[in-house]
Amino acid sequence: MISLLLMLTVITFSCRYVFLEPKLPIRLNYRAKHFLSYSAPAVLSAIAAPILFMPEGELALHLHNRYLWAALAAIIIMLATQRMLLTVSLSFAVFIALGQYL
Repeated sequence: MISLLLMLTVITFSCRYVFLEPKLPIRLNYRAKHFLSYSAPAVLSAIAAPILFMPEGELALHLHNRYLWAALAAIIIMLATQRMLLTVSLSFAVFIALGQYL
């Protein structure tokens, strides 16, 4: 088990190191960089969508879904303030407050 974990650690580190070390001659072209720019939003969507729309294992598109209300609050706060910490804090407070009422 430890050897498998160590191997996975080495593989992950080496894959990332190749692109982060400025002394290595490997560079990505514009098309590859542009293609990879979509990976972060795709991963975030893949993580967030099941939490927002299926909090209890089944589709929950109703007004009593506090996950959706907190996500909507986060979007509105971010658009209004452009401040990440404030957005996270206030949307978390909305989520907790909605837990008392919904």
